[in-house]
Amino acid sequence: MQSDYNVLMYEVPLILDEAQHLLQSVPYEASPHCDARPLDIAIDTVIIHGISLPPGTFGGDVISQFFCGKLDFDAYSALDWLRELRASAHILIKRTGEIVQFVPFNKRAWHAGVSQFEGRTHCNDFSIGIELEGTDSTPYEMIQYIRLSALVRLLMQHYTNIRHQRIVGHSDVAPGRKTDPGPYFNWDVFRGLIK
Repeated sequence: MQSDYNVLMYEVPLILDEAQHLLQSVPYEASPHCDARPLDIAIDTVIIHGISLPPGTFGGDVISQFFCGKLDFDAYSALDWLRELRASAHILIKRTGEIVQFVPFNKRAWHAGVSQFEGRTHCNDFSIGIELEGTDSTPYEMIQYIRLSALVRLLMQHYTNIRHQRIVGHSDVAPGRKTDPGPYFNWDVFRGLIK
Protein backbone atom coordinates (compact mmCIF):
# COMPACT_ATOMS: atom_id res chain seq x y z
CA MET A 1 0.00 0.00 0.00
CA GLN A 2 1.23 3.49 -0.80
CA SER A 3 2.25 5.66 2.13
CA ASP A 4 0.34 8.87 2.78
CA TYR A 5 3.55 10.75 1.97
CA ASN A 6 3.77 9.23 -1.50
CA VAL A 7 0.12 9.95 -2.26
CA LEU A 8 0.45 13.56 -1.11
CA MET A 9 3.67 13.99 -3.06
CA TYR A 10 1.88 13.06 -6.29
CA GLU A 11 -1.02 15.43 -5.66
CA VAL A 12 1.14 18.27 -6.98
CA PRO A 13 -0.87 19.63 -9.91
CA LEU A 14 0.20 18.68 -13.41
CA ILE A 15 0.83 21.57 -15.79
CA LEU A 16 0.79 21.35 -19.57
CA ASP A 17 3.14 23.45 -21.67
CA GLU A 18 0.69 24.30 -24.44
CA ALA A 19 3.37 25.38 -26.91
CA GLN A 20 5.33 22.13 -26.59
CA HIS A 21 2.40 19.82 -25.77
CA LEU A 22 4.51 18.41 -22.94
CA LEU A 23 3.89 18.09 -19.23
CA GLN A 24 6.09 20.33 -17.11
CA SER A 25 8.21 18.84 -14.31
CA VAL A 26 7.81 15.34 -15.77
CA PRO A 27 10.67 13.39 -17.37
CA TYR A 28 10.52 13.54 -21.16
CA GLU A 29 12.28 10.74 -23.01
CA ALA A 30 11.74 11.43 -26.71
CA SER A 31 10.60 8.39 -28.64
CA PRO A 32 11.40 8.08 -32.34
CA HIS A 33 8.25 5.96 -32.69
CA CYS A 34 5.85 8.75 -33.53
CA ASP A 35 4.91 11.01 -36.40
CA ALA A 36 2.64 13.89 -37.35
CA ARG A 37 -1.09 13.49 -36.95
CA PRO A 38 -3.18 13.87 -40.12
CA LEU A 39 -4.19 17.45 -40.80
CA ASP A 40 -7.53 18.63 -39.42
CA ILE A 41 -7.87 15.68 -37.03
CA ALA A 42 -8.97 16.68 -33.52
CA ILE A 43 -7.63 14.85 -30.49
CA ASP A 44 -10.83 13.49 -28.99
CA THR A 45 -10.04 10.13 -27.37
CA VAL A 46 -7.87 8.74 -24.57
CA ILE A 47 -6.86 5.09 -24.74
CA ILE A 48 -5.68 3.42 -21.54
CA HIS A 49 -3.22 0.54 -21.84
CA GLY A 50 -1.42 -1.82 -19.49
CA ILE A 51 2.18 -2.93 -19.97
CA SER A 52 4.97 -4.72 -18.15
CA LEU A 53 8.38 -5.64 -19.55
CA PRO A 54 9.51 -8.31 -19.22
CA PRO A 55 5.92 -9.55 -18.88
CA GLY A 56 4.89 -9.66 -15.23
CA THR A 57 7.93 -7.65 -14.11
CA PHE A 58 7.61 -4.21 -12.57
CA GLY A 59 10.20 -1.48 -12.06
CA GLY A 60 13.32 -0.70 -14.00
CA ASP A 61 13.52 1.11 -17.31
CA VAL A 62 12.86 -1.65 -19.86
CA ILE A 63 9.56 -0.06 -20.96
CA SER A 64 11.32 3.26 -21.54
CA GLN A 65 14.11 1.57 -23.47
CA PHE A 66 11.56 -0.22 -25.65
CA PHE A 67 9.53 2.92 -26.40
CA CYS A 68 12.71 4.85 -27.20
CA GLY A 69 14.11 2.16 -29.51
CA LYS A 70 17.05 1.50 -27.20
CA LEU A 71 16.23 -1.94 -25.83
CA ASP A 72 19.16 -4.38 -25.84
CA PHE A 73 17.36 -7.50 -27.02
CA ASP A 74 20.48 -9.59 -26.49
CA ALA A 75 20.21 -8.83 -22.77
CA TYR A 76 16.48 -9.65 -22.73
CA SER A 77 16.11 -12.76 -24.87
CA ALA A 78 12.54 -13.27 -23.54
CA LEU A 79 11.59 -10.07 -25.37
CA ASP A 80 12.89 -11.12 -28.78
CA TRP A 81 9.29 -11.21 -30.03
CA LEU A 82 9.33 -7.40 -29.75
CA ARG A 83 12.47 -6.97 -31.85
CA GLU A 84 10.69 -5.81 -35.03
CA LEU A 85 7.94 -3.89 -33.25
CA ARG A 86 8.04 -0.10 -33.15
CA ALA A 87 5.71 1.19 -30.46
CA SER A 88 5.32 4.09 -28.07
CA ALA A 89 2.76 5.87 -25.96
CA HIS A 90 2.39 9.48 -25.00
CA ILE A 91 2.62 8.69 -21.29
CA LEU A 92 3.68 5.89 -18.94
CA ILE A 93 2.44 5.88 -15.35
CA LYS A 94 4.62 3.58 -13.27
CA ARG A 95 3.36 1.65 -10.28
CA THR A 96 4.98 4.24 -8.03
CA GLY A 97 2.90 7.00 -9.65
CA GLU A 98 5.88 8.42 -11.53
CA ILE A 99 4.92 9.79 -14.94
CA VAL A 100 7.20 9.68 -17.98
CA GLN A 101 6.29 11.33 -21.28
CA PHE A 102 7.58 9.91 -24.58
CA VAL A 103 5.62 11.75 -27.28
CA PRO A 104 4.20 15.30 -27.32
CA PHE A 105 0.42 15.17 -27.25
CA ASN A 106 0.06 16.91 -30.61
CA LYS A 107 2.01 14.11 -32.32
CA ARG A 108 0.80 10.61 -33.14
CA ALA A 109 2.21 7.95 -30.82
CA TRP A 110 2.16 4.37 -32.07
CA HIS A 111 0.15 2.71 -29.32
CA ALA A 112 -3.21 1.41 -30.57
CA GLY A 113 -2.17 -0.57 -33.65
CA VAL A 114 -4.97 -1.97 -35.78
CA SER A 115 -7.94 -0.36 -34.10
CA GLN A 116 -11.43 1.06 -34.49
CA PHE A 117 -13.62 3.24 -32.33
CA GLU A 118 -17.14 4.43 -33.13
CA GLY A 119 -16.73 3.55 -36.80
CA ARG A 120 -13.34 5.24 -37.21
CA THR A 121 -10.19 3.25 -37.85
CA HIS A 122 -6.56 4.17 -37.14
CA CYS A 123 -7.20 5.32 -33.57
CA ASN A 124 -3.65 6.63 -33.21
CA ASP A 125 -4.70 9.50 -35.48
CA PHE A 126 -7.10 11.02 -32.95
CA SER A 127 -6.12 9.60 -29.56
CA ILE A 128 -3.72 10.01 -26.69
CA GLY A 129 -2.21 6.75 -25.43
CA ILE A 130 -1.54 6.31 -21.72
CA GLU A 131 0.25 3.19 -20.50
CA LEU A 132 -0.10 1.98 -16.93
CA GLU A 133 2.60 -0.32 -15.62
CA GLY A 134 0.64 -3.46 -14.87
CA THR A 135 -0.76 -6.75 -16.12
CA ASP A 136 -4.15 -8.29 -16.79
CA SER A 137 -3.78 -10.35 -13.61
CA THR A 138 -2.61 -7.73 -11.11
CA PRO A 139 -4.61 -4.91 -9.49
CA TYR A 140 -3.29 -1.46 -10.28
CA GLU A 141 -2.01 0.79 -7.49
CA MET A 142 -4.24 3.53 -6.12
CA ILE A 143 -1.52 6.09 -6.85
CA GLN A 144 -1.79 5.13 -10.54
CA TYR A 145 -5.51 5.93 -10.52
CA ILE A 146 -4.82 9.24 -8.77
CA ARG A 147 -2.17 10.25 -11.29
CA LEU A 148 -4.16 8.96 -14.26
CA SER A 149 -7.27 10.87 -13.23
CA ALA A 150 -5.31 14.10 -12.69
CA LEU A 151 -3.74 13.71 -16.12
CA VAL A 152 -7.02 12.95 -17.88
CA ARG A 153 -8.73 15.94 -16.25
CA LEU A 154 -5.87 18.15 -17.50
CA LEU A 155 -6.10 16.69 -21.01
CA MET A 156 -9.85 17.28 -21.09
CA GLN A 157 -9.25 20.96 -20.24
CA HIS A 158 -6.75 21.45 -23.06
CA TYR A 159 -8.13 19.09 -25.71
CA THR A 160 -11.79 19.92 -25.31
CA ASN A 161 -13.11 17.31 -27.74
CA ILE A 162 -12.21 14.59 -25.21
CA ARG A 163 -15.38 13.56 -23.37
CA HIS A 164 -15.90 11.00 -20.62
CA GLN A 165 -17.38 8.46 -23.04
CA ARG A 166 -14.28 8.77 -25.21
CA ILE A 167 -11.92 7.50 -22.49
CA VAL A 168 -11.56 3.81 -23.26
CA GLY A 169 -9.29 0.80 -22.89
CA HIS A 170 -7.07 -0.71 -25.54
CA SER A 171 -9.41 -3.71 -25.47
CA ASP A 172 -12.29 -1.43 -26.51
CA VAL A 173 -10.59 -0.33 -29.72
CA ALA A 174 -8.89 -3.65 -30.54
CA PRO A 175 -11.28 -6.30 -29.19
CA GLY A 176 -10.10 -9.87 -29.63
CA ARG A 177 -6.57 -8.65 -30.27
CA LYS A 178 -5.87 -6.76 -27.03
CA THR A 179 -7.14 -7.26 -23.47
CA ASP A 180 -5.49 -4.36 -21.62
CA PRO A 181 -5.82 -2.58 -19.29
CA GLY A 182 -7.44 -5.84 -18.21
CA PRO A 183 -10.05 -7.05 -15.75
CA TYR A 184 -8.17 -5.67 -12.74
CA PHE A 185 -8.42 -2.10 -13.98
CA ASN A 186 -11.17 -0.58 -11.84
CA TRP A 187 -13.18 1.66 -14.15
CA ASP A 188 -15.53 2.68 -11.33
CA VAL A 189 -12.65 4.00 -9.21
CA PHE A 190 -11.12 5.81 -12.18
CA ARG A 191 -14.39 7.36 -13.38
CA GLY A 192 -15.21 8.43 -9.84
CA LEU A 193 -11.94 10.37 -9.74
CA ILE A 194 -12.50 12.23 -13.02
CA LYS A 195 -16.05 13.46 -12.29
